[in-house]
Amino acid sequence: MIDYWVRLYRLYRLPITQIIVLLLPPSEDTVIETAFIVENTRHEYQILRLWEEEPEIFLNDSALLPLATLAATTDSEGLLRETAQRVNQLELDRRQEVSTYTQILAGLKFEKALIQKIFREGMMRESVIYQDILEEGREEGREEGRSQGELNLIIRLLTRRFGTVDETVRSRIASLPLPLLEDLGEALLEFAETADLMNWLQTHAPDSSQPTL
Repeated sequence: MIDYWVRLYRLYRLPITQIIVLLLPPSEDTVIETAFIVENTRHEYQILRLWEEEPEIFLNDSALLPLATLAATTDSEGLLRETAQRVNQLELDRRQEVSTYTQILAGLKFEKALIQKIFREGMMRESVIYQDILEEGREEGREEGRSQGELNLIIRLLTRRFGTVDETVRSRIASLPLPLLEDLGEALLEFAETADLMNWLQTHAPDSSQPTL
């Protein structure tokens, strides 16, 4: 820290405040130093323990959003969801970059699968088209049962993305149990081509046949 201070001061000749941001709590026996002291030299700097900071300051500033998931909270998953919502409210040209940084830092605290699930949900919910389809699916789900409503929603999303869904593929999807239907509904957001769907089906619901769309 003293080396950084000297370099900066030589360049700019301005007052310098140094702050070390600690992302995660260290082990209990770790001593967090706030000064460098050798003989007659004493150099001090500030320590910011992120896990002790209230999350609002990070949630309300897009530049600080990636740090929000590591802030103080009694509901870690709830904070992760709120952060994802704030990210998805950003302008499109900044959203992807902030989302990437946020997910990287969240990976220090949360499982990868949970992060991907929550951020996929947020991206889909921000889509006007998805919201319309989802509402239709909910209406049908109330009338036909949860599994049928989920199936109808998936078929609509696949049709909008890839065109007509082959009847063989449709039947294969229809045979999936509800938990796998829900997983597919989340996964299909990342499908770029029909091969991604077939690979997913082969992985999660293996079948000897090889249907195509």
